[in-house]
Amino acid sequence: MLTRWIRNVLKPGKRYTQDIEKSKQQASSKPINPSLAHTLSILKLKLGQSSDFIIRDFSESPVHAGHLAVCYIEGLIDQNLLSDLMEGLITEPVFAASFKLEENTAVSLIKRTIPSGNIQMIHSQNEIYQSILSGNAVIAIDGSTYALTVSIAGGVRRAIQEPSTQTVVRGPKEGFTEDVSTNITLIRRKLRTPDLKFESHIIGRYTQTKVILAYIEGVANPEVVHEITKRLQSIDTDSILESGYIEEFIQDEPLSLFPTMLNSERPDTVAGSLLDGQVAVLIDGTPFALIAPVTFFNFFQTAEDYYQRYDISSFLRALRVVSFLITLLLPSLFIALTTFQQEMIPTTLLITLMAQREGTPFPALLEALMMELMFEVIREAGVRMPRVIGPAVSIVGALVIGQAAVQAGLVSGAMVIVVAFTAISNFVIPYVTLASAVRLLRFALMLIAGALGLFGILIALIPLLVHLVSLKSFGVDYFMPYSPSFKSNMKDLVIRVPWWAMKTRPNGKSASNKTRQATHQYPAISDEIRNDDKSDTEK
Repeated sequence: MLTRWIRNVLKPGKRYTQDIEKSKQQASSKPINPSLAHTLSILKLKLGQSSDFIIRDFSESPVHAGHLAVCYIEGLIDQNLLSDLMEGLITEPVFAASFKLEENTAVSLIKRTIPSGNIQMIHSQNEIYQSILSGNAVIAIDGSTYALTVSIAGGVRRAIQEPSTQTVVRGPKEGFTEDVSTNITLIRRKLRTPDLKFESHIIGRYTQTKVILAYIEGVANPEVVHEITKRLQSIDTDSILESGYIEEFIQDEPLSLFPTMLNSERPDTVAGSLLDGQVAVLIDGTPFALIAPVTFFNFFQTAEDYYQRYDISSFLRALRVVSFLITLLLPSLFIALTTFQQEMIPTTLLITLMAQREGTPFPALLEALMMELMFEVIREAGVRMPRVIGPAVSIVGALVIGQAAVQAGLVSGAMVIVVAFTAISNFVIPYVTLASAVRLLRFALMLIAGALGLFGILIALIPLLVHLVSLKSFGVDYFMPYSPSFKSNMKDLVIRVPWWAMKTRPNGKSASNKTRQATHQYPAISDEIRNDDKSDTEK
């Protein structure tokens, strides 16, 4: 109810939305003036003050009749493709002889001049601006109400490298880059099917960011694809600089601490999600792709789980769930037991703890808050510092400050152990978005435990569990397959069964095509091997 009320309050008025749509339509429908001089004067007025904006006006050439010009941004294009285009335009006799070209004739001539790259016709001034600022070359032709855009995008780009936030021991080492075209290529190399679809959207009035919606037709749920498309088209903002912008605009329950979209910079993770029936959103300018819909248990699964043996993967997933519970509950349980429920602690351990706390001036709650805040400061400092000295400062700072605090009698040694083990367990969670949510919830549970003990922790966990069960991610229940229950989805949850046993895709995410492999698929042990083993036994 609170989320719905805030969403209605923050929703823009109907008149404001209509004004924005009207201005957008007027800007996009303004036609190109047939006069080349008029078109170039508008471009110079809009972009001419920028030193990297180049206009090659062929009216200055004695060979041509002065009927076309090429416009581009110098740092966004491939110089080799530009040279081929310029050479073709200069040497093409038809361009020199003809003053006005028909559309089909102009397109065929450009394709013959530069065979590589995509060539399209555009008919509005806004499309000219978008094309130039996207790294294309625009050919404006005198006497025509259209222009030609040639895809010769290039420039300096970051090479494909190993992902820095989601590393694996066994598996592909390539990660996404900031170029969305490269990211699409990485996915295409893994999914060589014509059913793989990429829908393009331009979002951001100033950034004009390209946003790609990727899914496998026939595998992804069409209702989910339609819903994400509708939410993307409804975004009207000045800028989109990273995938976090898109995530906050389109996710379910934006005021919830728990993420309802998964982000990844690994092409294999995105490809595996698409094969499960999920949808990916790629944003130009960031290596992190968004994946939806997701469930709570997707945040405990990594790509490496499917590259190792199923028994090892199941153990690691169970370890991550246990680590999640430790980082969420361990400090609050320690505070509750040492403050209110001492009778639940074994006598020997209780004597040891009380001996450590005998000279400590602060209660357990204040101790825990001090140590947790200190560790958060050290961790944030290690992230912001240069990579050369960041890890060293974090480790040395934690050791020195923790040891000094114990020797000074400000905190007990047991509290340092609890806080350190809690922090290490937090790093076991594969995705930072869920780990960050747990960090915030941990402080709330510590305060409740310091006030009400174990009873307060139980009171807080009940609404937390109810909240998780009530969440949805694009129509999919967040706590599926437990609520609602899907027994077929249990084979790839905390326990992962072998690949030959996962014959269907998860229910609730995929569409009608739920068959992943043949129903008779079993480990490849031939009859000859079985017969040889049988004959050896008989002998």
